[in-house]
Amino acid sequence: MEKTVEDPPTSAVLLDHCHFSQVIFNSVEKFYIPGGDVTCHYTFTQHFIPRRKDWIGIFRVGWKTTREYYTFMWVNLPIDLNNESAKQQEVQFKAYYLPKDDEYYQFCYVDQDGVVRGASIPFQFRPENEEDILVVTTQGEVEEIEQHNKELCKENQELKDSCVSLQKQNSDMQAELQKKQEELETLRCINKKLELKVKEQEDYWETELLQLKEQNQKMTSENKKMGIRVDQLQAQLSTQEKEMEKLVQGDQDKTEQLEHLKKENDHLFLSLTEQRKDQKKLEQTVEAMKQNETTAMKKQQELMDENFDLSRRLSENKMICNVLQREKERLEGENDLLQRENTRLLSYMGLDFNSLPYQVPTSDEGGAGQNPGLVYGNPYSGIQESSSPSSLSIKKCPICKADDICDHTLEQQQMHALCLNCPICGKTFPAREKQIFEDHVFCHSL
Repeated sequence: MEKTVEDPPTSAVLLDHCHFSQVIFNSVEKFYIPGGDVTCHYTFTQHFIPRRKDWIGIFRVGWKTTREYYTFMWVNLPIDLNNESAKQQEVQFKAYYLPKDDEYYQFCYVDQDGVVRGASIPFQFRPENEEDILVVTTQGEVEEIEQHNKELCKENQELKDSCVSLQKQNSDMQAELQKKQEELETLRCINKKLELKVKEQEDYWETELLQLKEQNQKMTSENKKMGIRVDQLQAQLSTQEKEMEKLVQGDQDKTEQLEHLKKENDHLFLSLTEQRKDQKKLEQTVEAMKQNETTAMKKQQELMDENFDLSRRLSENKMICNVLQREKERLEGENDLLQRENTRLLSYMGLDFNSLPYQVPTSDEGGAGQNPGLVYGNPYSGIQESSSPSSLSIKKCPICKADDICDHTLEQQQMHALCLNCPICGKTFPAREKQIFEDHVFCHSL
């Protein structure tokens, strides 16, 4: 039977349901000579349409279903069914796949649903009788035999290739079998390990069972000891009951003593009441002393606050004095620099400082004079005089209109003492902004 890559579609449909007249087989011989190819000619009827999976098989006469085919060939689909020549088709069966016995066979056309659409007359595969055959060999037949031999050699080579492929598959199967055997061996090792673990677990359970038996024996022994201990405790309980009776008797005696102590406590309570009255008087005296002490502490706190305020003012005045002192030193340094510059300029002009017609009095004489080394005088002398604390004039109080110093004037002077005044432009800064004040004064010297 032919072994193909894809089996044809078959069915279990019986002969009664088949339609044998839709495909007609033509030129079917009564017998075919073994060893040669067989060509099957067939024709489609008018209303039959072939499909891609249709096939023609060789069946032994007496078949029941399409699954009993011996070999088969796929049908070639015609290009145009309307053409009369396209309805006549043929397929060729190779000699290698044909039956080798002399049973009766027939061609059957089977569609892709597995239903028979046509069947041929029966035929056999047998040689001709020698009595009826006159063998005539021609050159064409010889060439045909040689061609047939070549085809047989080709088929033989294909069979060899198929044998090699099968050997390769066998080798692959052997390798797969070896792999399965190795896996089986691995599973056997794992099984042995598991059996050893089970045995170890059973040994462990037996050990645990022995330990539990020993513990049970210990618990039984301890239970007996506890029974003895219970007897001892019952004996102790009876002894303690006797002691309890003695304690009850002692308690009654103590109750009588308690009554006596209550009477004494009443006498002591009366004495305590009198002592509380005396204590209340003492507490009133202490309260009066505390009030006097609180008044003295308030006065002391007021004095301390006043002293702190005066100390703060003194500290601020010192800060102002230090700022003015540094300003004075800076101005004196600038004055010296200007005097040296003036002397250098006079020397450059060829004049003598002592020959000048106008001499400016020094700052030591009046405290507000100009530098003698300057031709046009010290430009900062007027500012220093105006900013000197000794040149302050007493003005009238804007509130009480008094000419002398009053409380309002003193308050303003105290507020003025808490501020920092620029000696150049007269701008006022709070005492807490000392760094800003110094930077401002330094900017005038740039």
